[in-house]
Amino acid sequence: MARRFVTLDVFTAEKFAGNPLAVVLDAEGLDTAAMQAIAKEFALSETVFVLPPDDPGHRARLRIFTPARELPFAGHPTVGTAVLLGRLDGGIGLREIVVEEGVGPVRCTVTPRDADRGTARFDLPRLPEPVAAARDPGTIAAALGLAAGEIGFGNFVAEDWSAGVAFTLVPLASRDAVARATPDMRHWAAAFGTQGHPAAFVFSRETAVPGHAFHARMFAPSLGIAEDPATGAAVAAFAGAVARHGGLGDGTHTLVIEQGFEMGRPSLITLSLVLRGGALVSAAIGGDAVVMSEGRLLV
Repeated sequence: MARRFVTLDVFTAEKFAGNPLAVVLDAEGLDTAAMQAIAKEFALSETVFVLPPDDPGHRARLRIFTPARELPFAGHPTVGTAVLLGRLDGGIGLREIVVEEGVGPVRCTVTPRDADRGTARFDLPRLPEPVAAARDPGTIAAALGLAAGEIGFGNFVAEDWSAGVAFTLVPLASRDAVARATPDMRHWAAAFGTQGHPAAFVFSRETAVPGHAFHARMFAPSLGIAEDPATGAAVAAFAGAVARHGGLGDGTHTLVIEQGFEMGRPSLITLSLVLRGGALVSAAIGGDAVVMSEGRLLV
């Protein structure tokens, strides 16, 4: 059977930047093993399979795979697929769709820009929560090839958060430290644990572009992702740490996180947060996406 697929660059409005994504349309009839094999064949950080929704009021059901495993939720697949579905649906102007993911229904707004580009934003289906106590800076530093004194700044400490997928959030004192961070697998398990699929999201207040809020990288070797150019699920988890440690007051805040610069794939992720009474009450992730290719899978 010939199944349509589309690739997009996500969290960028420019081709050959951002985080590449493959979206397989007409995915009915593929079992989990076949989806995993196709994701491994594409060898991108994530591949999405679009299926009919369980709720007829929703636009689609999505299954999301890295080259190594299925995820219940991910950011750049949600943004990229929402932009693609908006393109396929036609029309102009802002529209709202709901896609079903393992984490639950995800509400998205989509704005087409032209024939190949669009912008999407989604509300976090689950607010972030801490899932592990603060981790030892010395052990973290060894796993990233850094000095212990480079771990942490302000009120931020290395700790685990999840908004559907868990990440260890690692604050680094400078953008230079972010650039020098290199996973050392001899120390990885000691630093990040062996349960689930440990992933490290490293970040600094120092940015490459003035006006952006944070500069980041993400490493997830056990997911088959040596480094990810843009990680919406990590930024979703990061929203919890920013709300708790970032010194924000009540109200609505819009922050731009830059990622992928060290890989030559500059990516911009927009994080919107609403705080009331010092607590995070809602958050959203947004960004651009551009179609790169279209073809058919003969499976």
